[in-house]
Amino acid sequence: MREYSQGTVGNFRMKKSFSALLVTGLALFLSVSALAQQARIIPRAPDVAASSYILIDATTGEILVESNADIPLPPASLTKIMTDYVVASELENGNISMDDQVHISVKAWQMEGSKMFIQEGTDVRLEDLIYGMVVQSGNDASVALAEHIAGSEEAFADMMNQHAERLGLQNSYFVNAHGLPADQHVMSARDLATLSRALIQQFPENYEIYKVREFTYNGIRQPNRNGLLFRDRNVDGMKTGYTDAAGYCLVASATRDGMRLIAVVMGTESENARLVEAQKLLTYGFRFYETYELFTGNEVLASNQVWSGKTNSVDIGAVEQVYITIPSSTGDELQTDIQIEDGLRAPINVGDVLGRVTVSLDDTVYYQGDVIALQAVERGSWIKRLMDWLTLFFMGLFS
Repeated sequence: MREYSQGTVGNFRMKKSFSALLVTGLALFLSVSALAQQARIIPRAPDVAASSYILIDATTGEILVESNADIPLPPASLTKIMTDYVVASELENGNISMDDQVHISVKAWQMEGSKMFIQEGTDVRLEDLIYGMVVQSGNDASVALAEHIAGSEEAFADMMNQHAERLGLQNSYFVNAHGLPADQHVMSARDLATLSRALIQQFPENYEIYKVREFTYNGIRQPNRNGLLFRDRNVDGMKTGYTDAAGYCLVASATRDGMRLIAVVMGTESENARLVEAQKLLTYGFRFYETYELFTGNEVLASNQVWSGKTNSVDIGAVEQVYITIPSSTGDELQTDIQIEDGLRAPINVGDVLGRVTVSLDDTVYYQGDVIALQAVERGSWIKRLMDWLTLFFMGLFS
């Protein structure tokens, strides 16, 4: 294997050094190193007064803080994130449209708890029902949407469970579309973070609804129940929940300096407590971590010799855009190690895996992945192949 050890990711040019600046350079290096070490000091996560909680980087999925994150708990109205995910999926697949007129059943009209106040026997535009469910947390809207999509709430719950399985939610089970207490109806904090991340990434237009601060239907104006929308300008979602069994719950998402975080708190003691505890997690994540663009996609990381080809070298790199979550201000200290197979021979096709790249900081590995050929190398003429064979033969003798 041929090994390329590089310094800062994305900077593969050797830096010149000048002896006249040796002393000054050494002093600067020691100073920068000391500052870098100081920047990597990360305190323990804050104490969070919740039964279960988690904080993740929405771009990378990296878990920054967690406690009891896999315990299945009553999710209350956080259930509606899955209801909305199913609705968004059906919209994308063309099975329903925002302009659908949804007939309101007696069951939907009679729902207890939070409501958007739809009336039995009327027809309501589907888009209004989505706003009523997301912004006003309407249990009536949730049931109306479920019945419109699946025919009954029970059938819709089956769709919810199938989506949960596809998303890998291992500690969630749905009995209804709204989250009022029911036997076996549970979600975990980790599953809620995973689901929320999927909704944000797959349905960004739908996610825009979560930052709407108020919605008026039938002459009744109701504010968004997510109080962090009014406290923190970085917050743009997502959903609150409360029942006696669940306590006060919140999924909150925010962006700052190109980083999106998702915080989940379950089982807090009050409306204010869920805001305070979620804010603790978001503040901690933004203060001590960053989302770092490691590779931009189709980026040349190295060039390696090729034998028996029309050309003598091939560019090697990472084809996909890659992000990682790292301690704040440590991007310039990341080290890359590229290991490439010895004696590469033509033909080589675009996309052929030629080695591995590892990116680390101190003793922590942040990324490992394949590196591939970024261009094809065809076989050379028989004379070229013979000359390269002889070269390799004699090199082997003397080595």
